Amino acid sequence: MSMMLLPQQVIARKRDGHELTGEEIGAFVRGATDGAWADYQLSAMLMAIFTRGMTTAETVALTDAMMKSGVVADLSSVKAPKVDKHSTGGVGDKISIHLAPMVAACGVAVPMISGRGLGHTGGTLDKLEAIPGFRVGLTLEEYREKVERVGCALIGQTKDLAPADKKLYALRDVTATVECLPLICASIMCKKLAEGIDALVLDVKFGGGAFMKKKEDARALAQAMVDIGNAMGKPTRALLTAMDQPLGRAVGNALEVAESVECLKGNGPADLMEVTYALGAEMLCLAKVAKDVKDGEARLREVVENGAALKKFYEIVAAQGGGDLGGMARASLQREVRAEKAGVVQAVDAMEVALAALRLGAGRVRAEDAVDHAVGFDGLVKIGERVAAGGVLAVVHANDEAKSAEAEAAILRAVKIGDAAVVPGPLVAARIG
Repeated sequence: MSMMLLPQQVIARKRDGHELTGEEIGAFVRGATDGAWADYQLSAMLMAIFTRGMTTAETVALTDAMMKSGVVADLSSVKAPKVDKHSTGGVGDKISIHLAPMVAACGVAVPMISGRGLGHTGGTLDKLEAIPGFRVGLTLEEYREKVERVGCALIGQTKDLAPADKKLYALRDVTATVECLPLICASIMCKKLAEGIDALVLDVKFGGGAFMKKKEDARALAQAMVDIGNAMGKPTRALLTAMDQPLGRAVGNALEVAESVECLKGNGPADLMEVTYALGAEMLCLAKVAKDVKDGEARLREVVENGAALKKFYEIVAAQGGGDLGGMARASLQREVRAEKAGVVQAVDAMEVALAALRLGAGRVRAEDAVDHAVGFDGLVKIGERVAAGGVLAVVHANDEAKSAEAEAAILRAVKIGDAAVVPGPLVAARIG
């Protein structure tokens, strides 16, 4: 019967506000995958979804069809529970780099397929590629072997995973249909659920440096993704986390890797570790390795303190071809940005910092842009800290004098200093699922 469904029939039903059947949604996704639907028909369908929305049942069916448009990784040979973490992206969010080995050191397999940075958010793959020789372009068989042998793999999406998503996302990007909750959820979840995982923890960020600026919008996104994961038989939990100032003290690829290593040594910034432990504890709970989040956090702290997490990190690096981290690129210029007056840090504008790092070359405006792994910022001050006149607000790492000066000016704009004492709001604002 599915062969009899014409694109215009399916488009018209959604245009007119009807709830689509699984068969109709399947025809749409197959059409995107095999080319049976023209781009203008796919675009019309995307706009109909954008305008009319989708029920939870429709969104689950869309996610399932997109997931099955390609290969679903088979990790049945991995006996350990398999749990991943996904973040909606934020400034200085390098959590995956140190969280994955921490959780793996606790006996949970972490199959992680990540993305590259585009726009103001940095991508985990770009950060990992700052490590000399580190390979993110593994085949699915190599991916399975690493997860089975090492307990973790950190790779990029292969062409075999959810190919419908790549096609539909490219069209969403040019048809003003990106900001549509069902389409966002299906795009994220189809790739995550194709990894071969047993369970998933989501870090859904809100605030000035996040994709979702408002907490209520982030909550809606989190709830929708939790509903999809649970409906598809993969226990899913989400944390809403604040992203009004950069996470940690470093922004930039090699600089963030170095900060993640400090986290594994027990020297990570307090805010970064708070979110890391919260997410990791949820992962251990879903894996049934920890009885509750308090127990989960204790287990994570133990593998940091006894060195097992750091050892696991170096195992992962070696397994994926990485070499000595001392060989990571270093910028030719380091410039200290100094406060113009004494006081208390009232705000650190995450978006201003992100765009400054982007202009330095730490990110990409277009998908084909090259990334300079060496540039960025470290030593960033945090909200509530007291600084002296002339005190260091951040250190700029740059490979161009003019860009360095521009970045210094951006930091001075981003950091607001006043007299009032400030207590930052909670980092973990809610738990869903």
